[in-house]
Amino acid sequence: MRSIDAFFDGLGRSSPDERLVKVSGSVRFDIHDDRGVHHRRLDIDHGRLRVSDDDGPATTVITLSERTAVAMVAGGMNGLAAISRGEILVDGDLALALRIGRLFPKPAATAGRHGGGVA
Repeated sequence: MRSIDAFFDGLGRSSPDERLVKVSGSVRFDIHDDRGVHHRRLDIDHGRLRVSDDDGPATTVITLSERTAVAMVAGGMNGLAAISRGEILVDGDLALALRIGRLFPKPAATAGRHGGGVA
């Protein structure tokens, strides 16, 4: 979980993200591994990001395995493709899930074509 935690912690320390200035909402990531479920919550307020371990209600809940999360934060997986394969489940506002996909590194194989992350 270290690379996942580092990715999310980095988001919380950054200045407002220009790609999300028109976005407000909350996204909870439910990351499953052999020890249980870990929660990372991203609260977005017009580009300002706050990250926590809160497991409360969110506008969008994204459920995925630790393996998938590691691949996502490393830029090794396209989120939209993972959604279509059932590796990522989205409950709530799908449009918000797709917009926050901009925060994830682009997969190397598709970096020039479709982008990375959840979108």
